[in-house]
Amino acid sequence: MLKWRAVQRSFDDLGTPLADVTFCVLDIETTGTDRGGDLITEIGVVKVRRGECLGTMATLVNPGKAIAPSVVVMTGITQSMVASAPRIESVLPALQEFVGDAVIVGHNVGFDMGFINAALVRSDRASFRNTVIDTLPLARRLVRDEVPDCRLGTLASRFRLDHKPTHRALDDALATTDLLHLLLERAAGLGVLGLDDLVLLPKMGGHPQAGKLKLTHHLPRSPGVYRFLGAYDEVLYVGKATNLRQRVRSYFSSDDRRKIGPLLRETQRLAHTATSDPISAEILELRYLHRLNPRYNRVGTTWNKYCYVRITTDEPWPRLVITTEPASSGLHIGPLSSRSMATAVIEAVQSALPIRRCGAKLGRNFKPAAGAVPCTGARLGVALCPCSGTADEATYWRVVAQVIAACTTSPQLVLDPLWTKVAELAAARRYEEAASMRDRATAFASAITRQRLFDQLRSAGEVEVLIHDTVLHIRDGVLLTAQQQGQLPTGLELSPPPVPAFPTTLPRQAADEVLCLARAIERASFHARLQSCTGEWTWPTTPVREVSRLDVAA
Repeated sequence: MLKWRAVQRSFDDLGTPLADVTFCVLDIETTGTDRGGDLITEIGVVKVRRGECLGTMATLVNPGKAIAPSVVVMTGITQSMVASAPRIESVLPALQEFVGDAVIVGHNVGFDMGFINAALVRSDRASFRNTVIDTLPLARRLVRDEVPDCRLGTLASRFRLDHKPTHRALDDALATTDLLHLLLERAAGLGVLGLDDLVLLPKMGGHPQAGKLKLTHHLPRSPGVYRFLGAYDEVLYVGKATNLRQRVRSYFSSDDRRKIGPLLRETQRLAHTATSDPISAEILELRYLHRLNPRYNRVGTTWNKYCYVRITTDEPWPRLVITTEPASSGLHIGPLSSRSMATAVIEAVQSALPIRRCGAKLGRNFKPAAGAVPCTGARLGVALCPCSGTADEATYWRVVAQVIAACTTSPQLVLDPLWTKVAELAAARRYEEAASMRDRATAFASAITRQRLFDQLRSAGEVEVLIHDTVLHIRDGVLLTAQQQGQLPTGLELSPPPVPAFPTTLPRQAADEVLCLARAIERASFHARLQSCTGEWTWPTTPVREVSRLDVAA
């Protein structure tokens, strides 16, 4: 007979305190162990919250096939007992309604859920997508050294649980419920007080630094920045998170990066700063990285290696050069993330437009030496060569004007010729050369897209923009304050880097923050709301097309 009663209450998210979570502990009996051929003969479910039983559901199920004799001996469920029972197709709707969105619990629950979801699929019903807790790995994590094995019967006997498993569905579900409550008490000693912690706990079982989990007890489930500190309170590593507690605790489980083991061994303390929103957390992380340069961080600490591509328009014969600091004159692209990227940008321009390829500085009184030979690029017809006296000044400045236009408003002046060359080389099966040309085009497109993001945000001047429920107050591309709607604005604990007003070239130390904010606005541009602006607001930006595959170009 089908019996069930009571109504469950749902939880909001994985950060819910365990005391507020509704659990449905289930167990099934089957005709055998093959989920492809065997079928369910009995279902038992116990619904609990805060240690109180809210209801039970139990029913035999007619599998429509013979039950193996060994299963009859083990469970006591005979063919005559299930003959008048409902078929699984009529039980499943009641089961789904009873469970709702509760957390599903079972001992070796993968076996049970495999049969149940297979039955749902055969009945053209949606499978369960609930959060699932398996008490078997939890027991291995929490009590393995106290018992000879972690079978349900062994655990029930050793810990004198109120209910004993009998290989009948409801009895086993009740015993598993007792076990769940025991394990929750043990887990609380490790600081497991929320559902997200409980889900993660089995993965931490063999971690050599699991004892340091207590360092995470004080972390909130909110956005912010966390810092791993060493024996002398030196900052070893800085990171950001939308959920501080969940992110830091993940280092003790599945994070297998090589540096994590040494980092956790050295860690003696954790510090954190909660922020009002994830964007503020990302900005604060960057400021910490720039100021502290932590030993275990790499990304975000290399800003001092950034560089620029400069067009020396203050010279009679302008050239493209790489510089680590912006000059007071000329046109700059950057800061770029590396010298290799800057080199690729220059090669892209030189491959498309005949600007001179030498790096010699030619002053106003420059005169070519007698008998000077044109450079290789000039002999091949791909570059002008003022060094040999073969270049006309007016013609050369028209080329410079094209280079300036390509690097500002019309990148197609460089990209179209490059795309054409990629297609030609690919058609001729000169794939390595085509790939090299494609990489130049991609580097140039990325650099110009990056530059547009820099310039668009900085040209807005002082701006307030609402993203989701947070108002960001930005000046010259850096964050001043963030304000949740209905709350007072709050600044970050580290001040922003100094940034001159647009159009002065952006300094290297501010590039990461400006780019972070610009990308955040770009991602949210279609639902962001402008509150105020002292400059020009031009979002969303127009992306620069890139070439990533040779067959696209061909």
